[in-house]
Amino acid sequence: MDYLLEETVPMADLKKFESKYNDEIQTQGRASSTAQFEYAWCLVRSKYSADIRKGILLLEDLFKNRDESAKQDYLYYLAIGNARIKEYQTSLKYIRALLQIQPGNRQATDLEGVVKKKMERDGLVGMAVVGGATLAFGALVGVGIALAKSK
Repeated sequence: MDYLLEETVPMADLKKFESKYNDEIQTQGRASSTAQFEYAWCLVRSKYSADIRKGILLLEDLFKNRDESAKQDYLYYLAIGNARIKEYQTSLKYIRALLQIQPGNRQATDLEGVVKKKMERDGLVGMAVVGGATLAFGALVGVGIALAKSK
């Protein structure tokens, strides 16, 4: 299930759906829900965080203003997008909202497990970095004191 957060969209797909989205805006003044969703779906699977954030904004707009029948899809990809930019709490919020609507949704349950595991892993890495920085700072202070005493 980790692949969901690591899968990236082929650039050709991103360009194709971006073009479709922009064409609809130019010709109709607004993109259809389908075009906006397809483009957002590609963006949240991009390797660039700016693209992912743009995809999240498009999905949030769809969720608030568009097709009621597709809200579960919007929630799911909002959860994926937020997890990919390490906004784990927000991702879990969307997963829980989806599970409220569909308590037996296996994909959402699996994604929740992946996000929690990532949170734990990133938290441990964060603690290791802080611990390493503290150790390095302590070593520098020790060297500074030793140099000061030697003079």
